Amino acid sequence: MTELVIMKDRQAVTSSLQVTEAFNKQHKDVLEAIDSKIQSAENSAHYKDMFLEGEYKDSRGRTQRMYYMNRDGFAFIAFGFTGRKADVFKLKYIDAFNQMEEHIKRQIQIPTTPRELARIALAASEETNQRVDNIDDRLTDIEENKLITTEDKGTVDRRVRKKVYQICKEHHFGQDAKSMLFQDLGSSIKQLFQVPNRGRIKDKDFSRVLEFIDRWQPSSVTKEQIKQIKLDFDDIA
Repeated sequence: MTELVIMKDRQAVTSSLQVTEAFNKQHKDVLEAIDSKIQSAENSAHYKDMFLEGEYKDSRGRTQRMYYMNRDGFAFIAFGFTGRKADVFKLKYIDAFNQMEEHIKRQIQIPTTPRELARIALAASEETNQRVDNIDDRLTDIEENKLITTEDKGTVDRRVRKKVYQICKEHHFGQDAKSMLFQDLGSSIKQLFQVPNRGRIKDKDFSRVLEFIDRWQPSSVTKEQIKQIKLDFDDIA
């Protein structure tokens, strides 16, 4: 993973979005952790020096909150992340902070000639443009792989239930058929959108998932299984 740490206002920082992806967290959980630090009465002034609120555009063009954080801010947030994988990324972040801070130190030199002034200004402009491009690429990548929110998952679940109940009502299916329809529709969503469960649906696919559910019809196998259940029930009756 590249660009764990960037330079902002001549300080080595990372962002809540980068931390979210690196540690496989929900962005809202990282935001809540930072908010709780800043809003706490004790040491709140110190926390405000560690975090800077910013904005970004999500995959639907909506303006969303994010935070930039320096080394101290990152340490406070990452302190609660445990496990072997988390430790690996902590070490990577520490190394990235060290490298960026060393890079910044080398840049802080007092120019003595107009030529040095021009050279430093040109280098700073080129580096800033490159880092802005890198950040844009990283934000785009994060947005491409961002998962739906808990609220959006609830919307998907409700849409699934509505579709299954609608089919059962139209065809007078019983409880056994309903279970088969839930399984068939759930499997179809996972297969089409390549996710292990509905909670892993990507945010960019949210609208497509809802449209797919609305158009969905049971597979031929499921229809035949339901038909067989009805025949067996009629024989018993």
